[in-house]
Amino acid sequence: MNDFVLSVLLGIVEGLTEFLPVSSTAHLRITEALLRIDLTNPYWKMYTIVIQLGAILALLLLFLGRIVEFMRTFPEGEEGDRTLYTHPLTLTMIAFFCTAVPSLLLTKLIGKHLEDIRIMAMALVIGGVIMWVVDAWSVRREATTSDVEQMTLGQAVWIGLCQTLSAVFPGTSRSMSTIAAGQLAGMTRSSALEFSFLVSIPTMIAATGYDLLKTLHPKHVEGVQALAPLVMTGHDWIVLAIGFVVSFIVALGCVEWFLQWVRNHGFVLFAIYRIVVGGMLLTFGSRLFGA
Repeated sequence: MNDFVLSVLLGIVEGLTEFLPVSSTAHLRITEALLRIDLTNPYWKMYTIVIQLGAILALLLLFLGRIVEFMRTFPEGEEGDRTLYTHPLTLTMIAFFCTAVPSLLLTKLIGKHLEDIRIMAMALVIGGVIMWVVDAWSVRREATTSDVEQMTLGQAVWIGLCQTLSAVFPGTSRSMSTIAAGQLAGMTRSSALEFSFLVSIPTMIAATGYDLLKTLHPKHVEGVQALAPLVMTGHDWIVLAIGFVVSFIVALGCVEWFLQWVRNHGFVLFAIYRIVVGGMLLTFGSRLFGA
């Protein structure tokens, strides 16, 4: 397949799945297996990390106004009832650190599970069931938090810790873990989704930055085997740029659509999709990945 067409396809997959609760990691692994991309190739390892940055940029652009508003009202909040420890910006960073610290401590475990397609498939199925049950349960009870401005410190810590599951078990999905955790903690669909997006920004920037460092400068990361030197040609740069731009554009539209869909329909569609895809991976995964 032509590298330019391949880059467009991978950019679409990344842009569509990065912020939907369906696991971009699982979908990129499936796509790469179907298209027979050499996952040990340093260029494609670096490529999949860089196109994530395109999706992050889209999220930053969409939430820039909200972030600026949070900065303007820090630390009292829009209603004047927030403190340094309960303002949304602080809670976002607290949730991030509650994810980052355990994830770093579990780096070896994460590396062990990252390439295991069976664990990825089980995470998709189990996560889909949990999302379905939690969403059905949450709409039958009165939420205590309808806006991120009403969140508590305990909710932020809980969501951050739950997000660690997506790092330890690829296929879980950052969005799924944070949304379900938020709903369990008494948040509405929309507030849980908004906080999921907010905490995704520092989490993804840190995760992709760390992955990029491991790929390009493995000697600076303990326990990472050095890769062959990465030499970029003009063709390689164009392929990379195409993937980045496509991921950015698709993510931009996907996030807007996702916000509207969830407000009106909830998360059941994504739960069913996860269960179906996970079931197919459990059935045909060994044949697809040659395991």
